[in-house]
Amino acid sequence: MIAEFQTYCRTMTHLTPEEIDQVCTLATPRTLQKNEDLLKQGQICRHKTFIIKGLLRSYGTAADGTEYILHFSPERSWTLDPESYHLLTATRFNITAIERTDVLQWNKEAFDRLLREIPALDRYSQLMVSKSNYIGRHRLFTTLSSTPEEKYDDFVRNNPGLLPRLPLHMIAAYLGMSLKTLTRIRHAQLHR
Repeated sequence: MIAEFQTYCRTMTHLTPEEIDQVCTLATPRTLQKNEDLLKQGQICRHKTFIIKGLLRSYGTAADGTEYILHFSPERSWTLDPESYHLLTATRFNITAIERTDVLQWNKEAFDRLLREIPALDRYSQLMVSKSNYIGRHRLFTTLSSTPEEKYDDFVRNNPGLLPRLPLHMIAAYLGMSLKTLTRIRHAQLHR
């Protein structure tokens, strides 16, 4: 697992080989089985998590039991509940493996120390936070302003590698539409 993360760091960051080694020494590998929780509603998020291989979903459940997926985290991405992590409060959300998933985790104390000691990691972390904010704003605007067909087209355009890995009900939960509506949209597209 560490080798894959080192490759990611060499290609995606400006960390020196020594800094990459320093980050890796504080990482804890973990494997999640399909449907295993990384984080459950009510827990405090105490780790930053990097996905080596696999796929996670972050979601909340409404009072009526309906699941709403906030985002998917495939390999070569990071995940956490930022509010719970930074404020040390109980999360309202869950992070669960969609498929068998290998991750590396850093506890908050260790990662905060790395950010203080490695300015390039701090800059990269800030860049990732900004990128996440941009993606979140785009998703919110699309959710509020688009038709169901436009939402699905946007999802397909921005997540082509996820389509074959996700069951339709999860795509529907991510797009905020019923499975029936999503099935109708996909059927109509096939007959164009």
